[in-house]
Amino acid sequence: MKHAVRIAGIDRTFWCDENDSLLTGILKANSSGIPAGCRGGGCGVCKIQILSGEFSTGCMSGCHVSAEDKAAGKLLACRVYPRSDIELSVIGKMIRCFQKVA
Repeated sequence: MKHAVRIAGIDRTFWCDENDSLLTGILKANSSGIPAGCRGGGCGVCKIQILSGEFSTGCMSGCHVSAEDKAAGKLLACRVYPRSDIELSVIGKMIRCFQKVA
């Protein structure tokens, strides 16, 4: 099943399959110049904040995502899988790429 994912701040929406991570969905929607990092939850490049929606997560490095971050919905897009429509904010190193689009 696919879910709509809205990126706040630039008012951009893309579709993401619930079997794909949010990072995979972002890259499928627009791969030009977006840094992907390790894609395994270890580098922290793809940090986002979930503003609304249901999701599941995989393992992430504690160096980049603290318990406080998790509680605030600040996670790594490569390890977040949508379970409903999602609204997110880009807060990691990827933000520079999205600021160029705005």
